[in-house]
Amino acid sequence: MTSEHSRSQTAQAEGVRLQKVLSQAGVASRRAAEEMILEGRIEVDGEVVTELGRRVDPATAVIHVDGNRVMVNDDLIHLMLNKPRGILCTMSDEMGRPCIGDYLRERQGKLFHVGRLDQDTEGLLLITNDGELANRLMHPRYGVRKTYLAEVLGPIPKDLGRRLRRGVELDDGPVKVDQFKLVDVNQNRALVEVVLHEGRKRIVRRLLKHVGHPVQRLVRTQIGEVRLTNERPGAIRPLNRQEVGALYRSVGL
Repeated sequence: MTSEHSRSQTAQAEGVRLQKVLSQAGVASRRAAEEMILEGRIEVDGEVVTELGRRVDPATAVIHVDGNRVMVNDDLIHLMLNKPRGILCTMSDEMGRPCIGDYLRERQGKLFHVGRLDQDTEGLLLITNDGELANRLMHPRYGVRKTYLAEVLGPIPKDLGRRLRRGVELDDGPVKVDQFKLVDVNQNRALVEVVLHEGRKRIVRRLLKHVGHPVQRLVRTQIGEVRLTNERPGAIRPLNRQEVGALYRSVGL
């Protein structure tokens, strides 16, 4: 028997019963969690568990319920910040300018912002201490979609959406949107929704300027299945269990 296998058995023997961990994570009552285990709906570290005596270490176990990741490690942090306009997307600024770190001073541990929003762009910014999750959410290979509302100079030609979905050539290479929708028109301005999985610097602003519609205001409203709702600018809230599970699922964790 290998020492690694022995350590695994010791950890399981000394851990917490799986149904208790699931109950504490808010998945279900202990009785309901036991039924889920017996039905084969729970995976621990990639293995389907069907016995009720299984013990796990909440600090290290990777648990999925019906294929969705469940956070059982209380040390992991997943937050949403509605970044206001004029705030730098950095944890600190040597010149003392307002930055997102000002909103996180009382939070313990090393936190990562998932991607960036330029100083004049508002909206949804994800904050976590899970570096692997942050890296995957930013990597284009996982195709996590970001949704923006942009106020632009109009009028908007009827073929603009088709042109953007087909793709245009910028200085640093081609780019195309996943979706484009005209939301509202007011005199010489228009509100458009842009969905794409690109992460290049100022990509939405550069894209819309390239096609003749400079951005006047830009708000990111959604990343994957996580959406801004009625959070005021500067507000921070923890993601709920469904939102966290959706993020991990979107990047294969």
